[in-house]
Amino acid sequence: MRTSIATVSLSGSLTEKLTAAARAGFDGVEIFENDLLASPLTPEEIRVRCADLGLSIDLYQPMRDIEAVSAEVFEGNLRRARHKFELMARLGCDTVLVCSSVHPLAEDDDALAADHLRQLAAQAQEFGIRVAYEALAWGRHVSTYDHAWRIVAAADHPALGTCLDSFHILARGSDPKGIEDIPGEKIFFLQLADAPLMAMDVLQWSRHYRCFPGQGGFDVAGLVRHVIDAGYDGPLSLEVFNDVFRQSEAGPTAVDAHRSLLMLQEAAGIAALPERVVPTGVAFAELVTPDAEPVGALLGALGFARTARHRSKPVDLWSQGEARVLVNTGPAARRDGTQLAAIGLESPDPAGAARRAEALLAPVLPRRRAAEDAPLDAVAAPDGTELFFCATDRPELPSWTGDFRPVAHPGAAGHVRRVDHLALTQPWHQFDEAALFHRTVLGLHARDSVDVADPYGLFRSRPVTSEDGGVRIALSVGPAPTDTTTRAQHIALATDDVVAAARAFRAAGGRLLAVPANYYDDLAARFEFVEGELESYRELGILYDRDPDGEFRHCYTETVGRVFFELVQRDGGYKGYGAQNAPVRLAAQHAQRPLR
Repeated sequence: MRTSIATVSLSGSLTEKLTAAARAGFDGVEIFENDLLASPLTPEEIRVRCADLGLSIDLYQPMRDIEAVSAEVFEGNLRRARHKFELMARLGCDTVLVCSSVHPLAEDDDALAADHLRQLAAQAQEFGIRVAYEALAWGRHVSTYDHAWRIVAAADHPALGTCLDSFHILARGSDPKGIEDIPGEKIFFLQLADAPLMAMDVLQWSRHYRCFPGQGGFDVAGLVRHVIDAGYDGPLSLEVFNDVFRQSEAGPTAVDAHRSLLMLQEAAGIAALPERVVPTGVAFAELVTPDAEPVGALLGALGFARTARHRSKPVDLWSQGEARVLVNTGPAARRDGTQLAAIGLESPDPAGAARRAEALLAPVLPRRRAAEDAPLDAVAAPDGTELFFCATDRPELPSWTGDFRPVAHPGAAGHVRRVDHLALTQPWHQFDEAALFHRTVLGLHARDSVDVADPYGLFRSRPVTSEDGGVRIALSVGPAPTDTTTRAQHIALATDDVVAAARAFRAAGGRLLAVPANYYDDLAARFEFVEGELESYRELGILYDRDPDGEFRHCYTETVGRVFFELVQRDGGYKGYGAQNAPVRLAAQHAQRPLR
């Protein structure tokens, strides 16, 4: 289906918004009146600009407080509307959005509202314009879509139809099944937005917290199915009021917006995308660093051995069990210190995973490689992390490990078995975008967001995981975008015995994050431990959590650049990440000066 986006959903000038929408692949736009009023371009110039960009102007909006008023006020409203219709003719737009009245003098009189809308539609028809009447969730007398439809049906004018808005419908808890009772030709427009589930005033909820479909808690796909079943064949259009989007660069926001509509069409069963290829594990994590010595010392203390080196690049492979870490000291590593730059995702079909990623607008990354190098497809996540789709040592597919030459034999078996999870701190304005990206592109499940107390605000985290837990990525955003501690990334390593792993790490010269004694006093009050257990945790800085499914023990290394490691032991069916302990960990890291 055709896709459209309201200019109010993007930041910047009208010209910037139009350019971003076109580059992201939208077919059309809704022109928000404030954007037009603030533009130095005439309506004719805006029309030409849209045509040059390949964009149709699908809707002009909004026209407010029109119906169910006194005769004198309505006469003024018709004069105002005529001016807008003349402007729309210059703009080349044939549909106007009319919102249900919120005016304090509006009357609770459906017959009067229908009469006024009939007269408005008759005037609009003179200009070749259609009127799409929408129920605002906070409308004074008309606040539900079925009420708005009854008024439209009573008015019975060919130039009058209804506009359905997923936010206004779902925020009020209305049953969208009734949409199928509306003739498809009378649904003049469909506006879409998601939102997190919140208990707050619906107007404030709408004005500040809408998000793109798939980023919130509404069943937008289910609503779209009802609209399509009713016979609607117009565009799917996004109208999203969001404080973060208004401050973010328009280009990436528009791409994320279009990706949400691609995902929505797939979920609603009205368009097909390349099949989801869910990763089965972490093939490697790649660190870039200007100085390999502190990183190598840290990995060595954790029990890793430098087992191979890339045949043509300054990249070393460190291995332990099924955990692999690449250390890259190439030119790109000179800029920002040690950081987690890339993740290799074990994939049952790397080529298929790349096709889906490209179809969902993920930036495909060019790679400089020798002719004999394995053909690795890579895309960029919203935060810039490179994601490689890999096959590791599978005879039917080229393996990335074939690009490395052995340099040493692994030492004695250590305590680390594999990568348990990766934690990626997102730019403050891309948190929701990242969750949608990992769900749609990688096929991971997004779990509930968790807010934890940071010494300087709230630290928000949302895990995305494969069904079996083979891939776990914790996406987070901290309270201070410029703070190096809250921007840190980390790699969590799974072990069967975190106490033994921590002791071995410390014996090898590694330093664990110091945890305040007050934490262990509280732990003793909350849980019962066998003799000596809590003392070991206190000695080593091990944190502990328990839920009905199992237990979680974990500890942290000190930070090198922007990266630290976590040793984790999961027992039973524990699926969390120790969120209860995050405030203690964050406070301890704020007190620590990261190593360079």
